Amino acid sequence: MDRFKEIEAFVTVVEEGSFVAAGDTLHVSKAAVSRAVVELEKRLGARLLQRTTRRLSITEAGRAYYDRCKQIMAELDEADSAVGAVTGTAVGKLRINAPVSFGIRHLSPVWGRFMKRYPNVELEIDLSDRIVDVVDEGFDAVIRISRLVDSTLVHRKLATTQIIAVASPGYIQAHGLPRHPEELDGHQMIGYAYAASGDVWRFESDTEGVVEVNTKPRARANNGDTCRSLILDDVGIGMEPDFLVADDLAAGRLVHLFPQFRCREIGIYVVYPSRKHLSVKVRALVDFLADAFREPPWSRAGGHAASD
Repeated sequence: MDRFKEIEAFVTVVEEGSFVAAGDTLHVSKAAVSRAVVELEKRLGARLLQRTTRRLSITEAGRAYYDRCKQIMAELDEADSAVGAVTGTAVGKLRINAPVSFGIRHLSPVWGRFMKRYPNVELEIDLSDRIVDVVDEGFDAVIRISRLVDSTLVHRKLATTQIIAVASPGYIQAHGLPRHPEELDGHQMIGYAYAASGDVWRFESDTEGVVEVNTKPRARANNGDTCRSLILDDVGIGMEPDFLVADDLAAGRLVHLFPQFRCREIGIYVVYPSRKHLSVKVRALVDFLADAFREPPWSRAGGHAASD
């Protein structure tokens, strides 16, 4: 096995935390990954990973080697990008992070078009609802649905999403229809663990100003689709982004509560490290996503508001 493949296997095992996960990422068997790491350790004459039946850990020598290998692999990516800059062609690997629900619902349908348009680009897509460190974790770009505060990163706004209070018709039938945010007291609530405002739900109207409600969720999840499922199952009321529930509102599976009030409007951004010369592959990605979300699909769906 060539030297680069050995290094790639080792780095991927460290990043993924197991030989199985590394094999999945590299599209090879666990045995092939294990052989590559073993051959690398033999060539170096040093143990890089400690293996037991229960856990995998990196040795001191392995950590030092990993740090240098990551630097080398990053420089190889930069070399690919440099060729692209000269030829004007997008080439090389793009590591992209995105929130889970948005990534599955709205990004997965567009990646095929992107890869057909740019056949020399490889995609490595990571889905996670946590806020990743773009630079330290080696991402070329991330999709963030939030208010941006990191001035060291460059961003481009793709779209906006409205956060709205929703409930299912079944829940309303069983527990009654709250007609004002202050009537939420006593209702079952579903909370999103990563909400910037925590368990405080904020509503605003031209006539009443700001109304804040302190909630005590019966269930809390760190993923929007999990919250949505609980709401659809008549368990409680939740605050959800319209990109996640627009189809449910249009089909009558969910009801928009308090349409006379505005909740948060949040930007959806593609964010990437600040660089003097942006690589061709990242510029291609940014421009492609901006065009793909010029008319967000959730903005075309109608909705149902609460009524008598």
